[in-house]
This record gives sequence, C-alpha cells and structure tokens, in this order.
Amino acid sequence: MSPDILISIVTHNDAEILHLCLEALSKLLNPVRVKVWDNNSFDGSAEIAGKFKVAVMESRENLGYCGGHNRNISGENFDYVLFINADVVLQPDYFLAILPVFERFPQAGMATGKILRMDMTGAPVERDGKPVLDSTGIVFYRSQRHFDRGSEETDRGQYDITEPVFGCTGAVLLCSRRFVESMKWDGEFWDEDFFAYREDADLAWRAQLLGWQAVYEPSARALHLRHVLPERRNQLSPLINMHSVKNRFLMRAKNMDLGLWLHCFPAILVRDTGILAYILFKERSSLEAFSILWQKRKQIIRKRRHIQSRRKVFGKGISRWFL
Repeated sequence: MSPDILISIVTHNDAEILHLCLEALSKLLNPVRVKVWDNNSFDGSAEIAGKFKVAVMESRENLGYCGGHNRNISGENFDYVLFINADVVLQPDYFLAILPVFERFPQAGMATGKILRMDMTGAPVERDGKPVLDSTGIVFYRSQRHFDRGSEETDRGQYDITEPVFGCTGAVLLCSRRFVESMKWDGEFWDEDFFAYREDADLAWRAQLLGWQAVYEPSARALHLRHVLPERRNQLSPLINMHSVKNRFLMRAKNMDLGLWLHCFPAILVRDTGILAYILFKERSSLEAFSILWQKRKQIIRKRRHIQSRRKVFGKGISRWFL
C-alpha cells in the first residue's frame, strides 16, 4: 500500500508563485493530500489555492510559518508529512526517491532532497550551463550562524552522496509521523515562539539532542525561489530581521549546554558582539527581540527543561556538528 502523505503549505501573499507549486503537486507520481493554511493574505492567495484540489484554511491573522503548519497537521493522521513553502516546485518522482531513506536509516526522522535555485518563472537558475544549488541540508557553525549547505554553489555533483546532515531546510522538509509525535511539546511540533525564521534549525538541533537523524537524498529534486539570504538583510522587512535576532538567542537558550557553549565560546563572543553593535547603531527596530525574550523567559525555561530532560546525545555527539 502507498503511504499516506500529507503536504502542508503555509501562505502569506504568495499569489505570484503559488500556482507553480500546486501545479507541480498535481503531477506527483505518489498520491498525496494537500492542505494550505493562508495567513491572512490580501493578494488572493487563498483564491488561487481554491482552484486546485486541495484543502484551504483561511486565517484572520498571520500565525507565521510555525503556527500555520502546526494547525495544518493538528488532528491529521498520516505516515509522512512534507512541509513546503509556496515557492517550491517538486519534481514528479520526489517521493519515490526520498521515501527509501527512512528504511535505509532507521533513526531518520526527517529528510530532504537536492534543492535547486529557481527564478520567478519556475525555471532552474543556471551558471555555466549547470544548475545552482539552494540547499543540501543545514550546516551549523560555532558562531551560531547556520546556512543551507551548498547555497549558491554551481551543482557539479559535489553533494551527490546520501548522508546524514545536521538538519533540513524548512522550505522542503519531509518528516515521519513517529518523529512528529516525539518532537511535540504542549501540542506544538514547530515552536510558535519562533513565528518564522530559524525554526528549521531549532527543530534540527532538538532532533539531534533526542537522537534522531536528518538525511539528505540527492536523487530527490525540487526547485526553490529563495527570498531570504544573509546578504539581502537590508532588503528584508524589519519584522523578519527582528525575529531573526530573537530566534538566534531563543534557539540557544533552549538547546545549548555548558559543554557546547565552551566549544563555541570564542566564536559566539565575536559574533554576538558584532550583532549587538549592529543593532544599536543600524537596526534599532530589532531591539524588540530582547524584550520579547525577557517576557517569555519562564516559558523558555520550561521548554529548555523539557528538552534537556529527554536528550539522548551529549558531548561530541552534538559538538561535532558545530564547525
């Protein structure tokens, strides 16, 4: 029997690109169910989704990436759930290529494929006649910066090995039911304190602590129109930048232990000093991040205690991922 696959999409003013995503899903070789949660769009995103054979839920408020996906999966039965962005186009055989990962790697809770960069027309971005990579998994550094591995590199086959990675981009993330249930806290799979941005890195970190694996499968292909890049920070909304700052420290407060902090300390000190100086002199709108963290301090402490009480991996088992 074919596995029951749920695809969860959260939209917010994605009318320009959503039809490409949904058209691609209609051509998948595996049967799937699709749910679209629209976060109070004003550009007709919900209406576009309604033209396809998908379930559409319209919210009167923007609940963010995390809140929308949590509501999409709430009460649903499935074997696997794929969280994807509205600006992603899956290749028809995506699930045929990626599902075997969960049998090959017994500890795999999540997986992702080779994600290639896409333009607004849905065409792959190329350089020297070869596609440009968007993500082959998440890589983390001691400075607490994390990136999509291979982002903006020309695809020359340098990431053509199926292998465990630290985590998977939230743009295209396949999770097993068992993993989803094990990662929930107080009914939330995605931590809604993040709202959006860095939530995938937080999930990956939590998963590593609990002994789960994230696996990259290069034969599973998808295209992604990347909007948020570090070099485009000045072009992003103040709200996104504020959440980025908040979530950097929120993620660390929940997941980091003393041993890892010592492992990363010099790089953290340098990076944090730079961030604080930048906020004070150039991006004061992000100061709100620290106010939010203080207001939520008790809730953050409870989450930390829950995570640390369940962890199965310590020492070098975690620090090896922080380069």
